Amino acid sequence: MPSTSPRHIAVIGGGITGITTAYSLIKRGFDVTVFEKNRYAAMETSFANGGQLSASNAEVWNHWPTVSKGLRWMLRRDAPLLVNPRPSWHKLSWFGEFIRYIPQYADNTSETARLAIAAREHLFQWAEEEAIDFDLKREGILHIYRDKAGFDHAAKVSQLLAKGGLERRAVTQEEMRSIEPTLAGSYYGGFFTDSDATGDIHKFTHGLAQAAERRGATLNYGHSVQDVGADERTAWVTAQADGEPVRQTFDGIVICAGVGSRALAAKLGDRVNIYPVKGYSITVELDDPASQQGAPTVSLLDDETKLVTSRLGDDRFRVAGTAEFNGLNRDIRDDRIRPLIRWVEECFPNVSTRRVVPWAGLRPMLPNMMPRVGSGKRPTVFYNTGHGHLGWTLSAITAELLADAVENSAAQKSAALAR
Repeated sequence: MPSTSPRHIAVIGGGITGITTAYSLIKRGFDVTVFEKNRYAAMETSFANGGQLSASNAEVWNHWPTVSKGLRWMLRRDAPLLVNPRPSWHKLSWFGEFIRYIPQYADNTSETARLAIAAREHLFQWAEEEAIDFDLKREGILHIYRDKAGFDHAAKVSQLLAKGGLERRAVTQEEMRSIEPTLAGSYYGGFFTDSDATGDIHKFTHGLAQAAERRGATLNYGHSVQDVGADERTAWVTAQADGEPVRQTFDGIVICAGVGSRALAAKLGDRVNIYPVKGYSITVELDDPASQQGAPTVSLLDDETKLVTSRLGDDRFRVAGTAEFNGLNRDIRDDRIRPLIRWVEECFPNVSTRRVVPWAGLRPMLPNMMPRVGSGKRPTVFYNTGHGHLGWTLSAITAELLADAVENSAAQKSAALAR
C-alpha cells in the first residue's frame, strides 16, 4: 500500500481492461479517475464479444500454418481470417514483428494459459463480492474438429496448455453429443475443458464500474481524451467534455485505451505497436421455446471456422469470431455476418435466426499476441493494453499485475523521498 496519502492515478479507457484496472487500484487505496469517451462503460470492443473466459483458447497466432491460411484466404471475402491487401507502414511493421515472434509461439501459448487460469480466480471473486450478475455459466468449453488434421494439431496445443497448468481432455464424437446434445453435424472429435466458463462482458464491466464508483473511483464518462503528457513526477490529461477542454494533473497515468493506445503511447514517448483486428458477432434472440431448447448451453469453439459461442441466459445465444485486418474500419459487413448466421443454421437447425443482432469490434493486438502490462519509459506512465482476442479472459490478472507495478512505483518514490 502507498505509505502516504493515496496517489491520484488516471486510467484512460472504460472498457473491460480500464475498469478492471481501476477496480484493482481503488481496492489498494489509490485515488482513481477513469476517462471514457462514451456515456457508459464497455460500449466498444467490450460490448458484445464471444463471451468466453477461455484458457483453452490461449494458443497465440504466431505460427506458420496461420500465415499460410491467411495468404490462401486473402481473396475470400467471407474467410475466417481476412487481410486487406492494401499496404500501410503500420500494417507491414506489425506483420514483420508478428513473423519474428513465431519462435516464441510455444512459450507464449503456455504463458497465456497460465495467465488465464490465474485471471479466473480474481474475476469470479470480484463478481461474488460485488454481487454482479453477468449470465455466468461454468459449463466448460468444447472445441470441435471436423477432420483428423485439426484434431491432431489440437492435441499438440493441449500439451502446450498443460505446461501452463490447464487440463483439457480429448473426446470422441459420441462424447461430444453427450456434452452438448443439440450440436448437429459430423465431427472427427473434440477437446473439452470443463474449467472454462462464459458470461456477458458488457454486464460484468458495467457492474464492476458501478462497484469501483461505490468504492470511490471517479468515472468521467463523455470525456474524449485529446492529449496526454508526463514527466518524471506527474502526468496530465486533456479531455473534451460537453464541448469544453478539461485539463487535469495526476501522479500517474495508465493507458488502457484499446486500439487508441498506440497513438497515446507515442505522445508519452513509448512505442506500443497495437493493430486493430476486427471481430464480428451476432446475438441470436431466442424468442420461442423451440429455439431455447435447440440452442447449446455448453460453449463451443469451432477451430475450422474460428467461431466461438456462449449462451447468455435463457433467451440469448452469442456467436462470434473471425479476424479482419482492415485498419480502424468499424463497418459491420454483411458478407462477414452471413457466415455466422449460416453456421448457426447448420449446427443448430432448431434455432430460429429470424431475429439476429450483428456487431463488430476492434481487438487491440500486439505482434507477439501478449498484452503490454507495466511501466513506460517515464516512472509516471503505465500500460495495460494489447490483449487481442483474450481481453475478457485475461483482464482480471493483468489488472492485478498492473496494480502491482503502480504500487511498487509508489513505494519506490516514497522510499526515495524518505532518503
